[in-house]
Amino acid sequence: MFSIGAFAKYGGVSVRMLRHYDAVGLLRPAHVDPHTGYRSYEADQLARLNRVIALKELGFTLEQVRAILDEKVDATELRGMLRLRRAELESAMAADAARLAQVEARLRVIESEGRMPIGDVVVKQVPAVRVAELTAVVESFEPRFITPVITPLYEELWSRMQAAGLRASGAAVAYYENLDGPVTVHASIPVDAEPDPSQDFAVVDLPSAQVATLVHDGPADQVIPSVQALARWIDAHGYTSAGPTREVTLSCPHCGDHTVTELQEPVVRR
Repeated sequence: MFSIGAFAKYGGVSVRMLRHYDAVGLLRPAHVDPHTGYRSYEADQLARLNRVIALKELGFTLEQVRAILDEKVDATELRGMLRLRRAELESAMAADAARLAQVEARLRVIESEGRMPIGDVVVKQVPAVRVAELTAVVESFEPRFITPVITPLYEELWSRMQAAGLRASGAAVAYYENLDGPVTVHASIPVDAEPDPSQDFAVVDLPSAQVATLVHDGPADQVIPSVQALARWIDAHGYTSAGPTREVTLSCPHCGDHTVTELQEPVVRR
């Protein structure tokens, strides 16, 4: 038998917490001295304590914890429940992290307004290019919708191109259509090939265009400041958009923070 202090030490919790668990009927002492009220615990009770702590840390209320444990869920079922709950929490954390990244990106937009050097933007003519591509539809142009979709699209496109014996003949090009509603995302890779109905991807020609360009150095989900800087330059210099924006990947070491992308906005004079 262990005193409440010793049991708290072995369990990695506070004495106050053990008293609370006793009060709510979640973990009763094995013995309570009728004269002194001192609580004593048995080593076997550490198993229940471990389950209480694990379930509580994963976001279950104490009432839910008690219901789970009172149903005498075995270790295999409990592990399954914990894994499911962990996956839910990881998903929520990832969503929160993505929202935080977007908030930070918007703050950078606000902080950098009016401070973009004019020399950063170049207007040039890009030639027509034939690309293999896969497409998907997302809810909006927000990076939090596009980034999780376009990365798997490129992975799948590479796989299908390799199966078809095709190799890339240039840098990857992403472009987007129908920005007023659900957005069609195109993940494209230049190829030297003819369209073939037997292929499980499309082969299309992107037309030659006059484009205003700006290089974005950083993650794709932080592209909004660069996109807005390019838009401001286009408006200030008498141009108007004339087609879907293209994003050409110039460098992608593991496609992390060091990704370098050239934004290409087709433009004509107003």
